[in-house]
Amino acid sequence: MKLSIPVPNDADEGIAAGARALDPDAIAGDVTGGVVELLVSRMSLEEKLAQLYGVWVGASAEGGDVAPHQHDVEEAVDLDALLPAGLGQLTRPFGTKPVDAGVAALSLMRTQQRLRGASRFGIPAVAHEECLAGFAAWGATAYPVPLSWGATFDPELVGRMGRRIGDDMRSVGVHQGLAPVLDVVRDARWGRVEETIGEDPHLVATVGTAYVSGLESAGVVATLKHFVGYSASKGGRNLAPVSIGARELQDVLLPPFEMAIREGGVRSVMNSYADLDGVPTAADRTLLTELLREEWGFEGTVVADYFSVAFLKLLHGVAYSWGDAAGAALEAGIDVELPTVKTFGEPLRRAVDEGIVEEALVDRALRRVLRQKEQLGLLASDWSAVPMALAEADLSSPESVRGTVDLDPPRNRELARRLAEEAIVLLRNDGTLPLDRPASIAVIGPNADDPYAMLGCYSFPTHVVTQHPGTELGIRIPTLLEVLREEFPGARVDHEIGTSVDGGETTGIDAAVAAARAADVVVLALGDRAGLFGRGTSGEGCDAASLDLPGAQQQLLDAVIDAGIPAIVVLLAGRPYALGRAVDESAAVIEAFFPGEEGAGAIAGVLSGRINPSGRLPVSVPSSPGAQPTTYLASTLARRTEVSNIDPTAAFPFGHGLSYTSFTWSDLDGDAAEITTDGEVTLSLRVTNDGERAGTDVVQLYLHDPVATVARPLQKLIAYARVPLERGESADVRFRVHADLAAYTGAAGKRIVDAGRLVLSAGRSSADLVSDYAIVLSGPVRQVDHRRRLRAEIEVSSVSARL
Repeated sequence: MKLSIPVPNDADEGIAAGARALDPDAIAGDVTGGVVELLVSRMSLEEKLAQLYGVWVGASAEGGDVAPHQHDVEEAVDLDALLPAGLGQLTRPFGTKPVDAGVAALSLMRTQQRLRGASRFGIPAVAHEECLAGFAAWGATAYPVPLSWGATFDPELVGRMGRRIGDDMRSVGVHQGLAPVLDVVRDARWGRVEETIGEDPHLVATVGTAYVSGLESAGVVATLKHFVGYSASKGGRNLAPVSIGARELQDVLLPPFEMAIREGGVRSVMNSYADLDGVPTAADRTLLTELLREEWGFEGTVVADYFSVAFLKLLHGVAYSWGDAAGAALEAGIDVELPTVKTFGEPLRRAVDEGIVEEALVDRALRRVLRQKEQLGLLASDWSAVPMALAEADLSSPESVRGTVDLDPPRNRELARRLAEEAIVLLRNDGTLPLDRPASIAVIGPNADDPYAMLGCYSFPTHVVTQHPGTELGIRIPTLLEVLREEFPGARVDHEIGTSVDGGETTGIDAAVAAARAADVVVLALGDRAGLFGRGTSGEGCDAASLDLPGAQQQLLDAVIDAGIPAIVVLLAGRPYALGRAVDESAAVIEAFFPGEEGAGAIAGVLSGRINPSGRLPVSVPSSPGAQPTTYLASTLARRTEVSNIDPTAAFPFGHGLSYTSFTWSDLDGDAAEITTDGEVTLSLRVTNDGERAGTDVVQLYLHDPVATVARPLQKLIAYARVPLERGESADVRFRVHADLAAYTGAAGKRIVDAGRLVLSAGRSSADLVSDYAIVLSGPVRQVDHRRRLRAEIEVSSVSARL
């Protein structure tokens, strides 16, 4: 059958011709692969390149077309000049400035309609947004940050959150979310620790994959960040060089990405800003093509972290020109330049015309982009720009849709509340908690009465609203002080700031001490202020020189402890800090990693006993502010030794967390003492709640390999299970562990499972191992790859409650 694809001769025919060009009936006889191949064959070079870049825009507060956003790293963009060739992506139409959600959806809709009419083929753009702690839009739910996701040890709940975020994004016309961050914490001084899930690759992998599955199940493309090595920068500095060995890369940093690609159905990956041993990841073909695609089989799109293609010339010094940078990124495997066109436009066109870059590389990326647009329904002839949230709305004016789209409904807040409650970690308790109707409470500290103390740097209020003075937050975020007055209505609640987060003032400490001495108990709210690029103490570009509490907060803490009144330290922070005397002398310590809009209620509930804490540390809390970088994933020489005066032992280890009830565990038992190097063993134990109230325990399974071909961490988490139990109830927990979970990168650089003795331990934390079970692996050394088993099979079954 002869193809007959109409090509418009003038702009007036653009819409109709574009629609006909994408009509499935018109390509019924195309034998080259359908609409994608048809478009590749018919597009001009300019039209091809247009699909490979985005433009940073902001929704119109008046409901008109989006307007290009100006950033200090980019030149001004003429959207009118670009649209006739088409456009691949619209960058952050909701996440650039505070605009009512209904009006922003209308603005995005009109922009898509304009794009379809202005371009020859009428292909809509992919609209992407940040969604690290919720949809980053004005008025959308601010969920806990990813470090709190890790603290829940509850992938199922995180997956539900991912689905809810995806539903909200899709309802207003957004197609892609730039989350989750799968970087594994290697140095807690790094400002972006709050964006990570923790310091253990298995925890990051399982929780991150659950988020991916949730977002993708809503029809929104999830984007893995940052591939790979970003968190292992020298000195914990943002966008700094990374000098790690191949073994750390293979066994610590890559596994979360492997699991998300294999099990999560993820459709996009974003490169890291870093260079690995001198090679910028944006130009690293071994990572972006050979590993990601050829070995792992990833078929989605690779999108550039913002400006990272230009950084090949500006920062890394591996490109002479913008065209060189574009060609290097394209050859390595990057398909889309974000956030805006800088190198993939005219510079890349010239490089192709001059034969410096092969057009086949452009076509390769174009096919991936168009296939993804086809999956999203954007190439369908009946595609509509009207989003679901406006399907029944009067679209005649912005006022008709203003206030009609609720991105923070009660069901969202309820989910945010539950996540916050599960994420609160009780680190220390001398018996003061839960509080028993105190007559007076002194609430002290810089984070006691600040709604921003609940939010990370990628929440919309912190990220955007702070740049628009006088603008309301857009959502209700109770402060800890407000909620404590509600939680303890019979108590007199006094408040003193004492000092700011990082200003170093000490003039208010005397008043804080006086308030403490006049109270029955003190709640001392300390920690971070999230921000960007030095505008906070935590967040992107807000790295720490040491893990001392910022400013004069440690002085405030010590002075309050000296007052002699029971002091409960509450950390609202984006990273763990050394807590000095609080570790041994405070009445209690609560860790809350930026717990979101419902975080204050969760903390108050733990203080009153309304909530029994069940969170566990996703990162270790250091004893010393200077013992970095460190992690529980440490070999013998990385632990405390007699030949160094620096002790890296944590004050509170990875996996630690207390409860208001008590649990007893039976000894860990197994069904085999020896298995082959491709065999499996089933381990089991019984957990009993023998305390006075319902609670949730977290059973953690660690692996120790006493003798290997290389030095290995003394303990490594390989599985975990949340076990909710009523008073007197018991549950049997079973872990089916395949020998693949003992795999590591051996001396020859290949991932292997070798023969020898292993010790599997059930622990309450990485440093509190309750019982262990030894097995012997026998048989030949097995070389394994990404097809190996990545997780244990886990079963939790309730048994009869004790009488």
